[in-house]
Amino acid sequence: MDWNKVCGRVDLLFSLCFILNMETATLAAGCFWCVEAVFDDLKGVEDVVSGYSGGHTDNPTYQEVCSETTGHAEVVQITFDPNELSFADLLRVYFTVHDPTQMNRQGNDIGTSYRSAIFYHSDEQKRVAEEVIKEITDEGIYDKPIVTEVTKFDKFWPAENYHQEYFANNPNQPYCAAVVAPKVAKFRQKFASRLKK
Repeated sequence: MDWNKVCGRVDLLFSLCFILNMETATLAAGCFWCVEAVFDDLKGVEDVVSGYSGGHTDNPTYQEVCSETTGHAEVVQITFDPNELSFADLLRVYFTVHDPTQMNRQGNDIGTSYRSAIFYHSDEQKRVAEEVIKEITDEGIYDKPIVTEVTKFDKFWPAENYHQEYFANNPNQPYCAAVVAPKVAKFRQKFASRLKK
């Protein structure tokens, strides 16, 4: 028996099982640098990619999205293990790291590209998103109504390479220091038990 072939097949099988058990979430919550930095630290999350969804043009650039002419939102596409992190719990984190009551903005970032949106990948994700929004509304966490869109996922366009892992690579950049770092700190404090080790 050729153990190299057997081990190679086992590695391939393990990789396929790992990939098949993953789930994808696509979320908009203002500037994707903030959202990516938070979800990178969350236990159960395997990958976070900054990009664009919800628009009407193919392969938009950052400048085009910021011009508010493409209809895209800045999003993160999250690959996560639903055996370790449920979609509902992922959304509970999502709703604490941005203000879902602000229409087409987050703080000083203004425009439809900064809207709050959940781009669901299945009917189950849509159902869970609506349930979590109701749960948060019923708890009275926010004084104003939640305006987060719950929209069927269509396409995801990865952002330019320099946007990926932006906060990790540029923690002293003024926007990161003033806006991203406090959001990440708040997340780490509130969800300390859910952080990656």
